[in-house]
Amino acid sequence: MDKLDKTIFVKQSHKEANDNKKFWLAKSVNERLVAAYRLSLRAYNLDPDIEHKMDKTFFTIKKRT
Repeated sequence: MDKLDKTIFVKQSHKEANDNKKFWLAKSVNERLVAAYRLSLRAYNLDPDIEHKMDKTFFTIKKRT
């Protein structure tokens, strides 16, 4: 199992953490979702500036008889 990379974390005071929460709550729901999507792409090492499409050849649809 890989160790957690602790270099990406920043120490902050309670006031700084509260300011960060206020910042995100001031954003619209859509802006927060876009930010979360971009962070998810970064977590998987994907470029958030290009459109990613699902590989539909992986799935098959069988017609019920």
